[in-house]
Amino acid sequence: MSEMTTRILEESIGKIVLVRLRGGRSIRGRLKGFDQHLNLVLDETDDTTHPENMKRLGLIIVRGDNVILISPPPR
Repeated sequence: MSEMTTRILEESIGKIVLVRLRGGRSIRGRLKGFDQHLNLVLDETDDTTHPENMKRLGLIIVRGDNVILISPPPR
């Protein structure tokens, strides 16, 4: 993971991020932590894949090899 990626993720801790996963799923949650493999700990998480039918997931761990994209909050 690049230094820039690490810096952006560190700045996003405690903030809401949007994560796109393999298989077309999207989730949104508060970033609590991450590691060098891009494993993520998210709290207050919602499955936003189908906006008309959002599901509350709560506290979850996302395995890094499932992550396609992480969108940090706007600055």
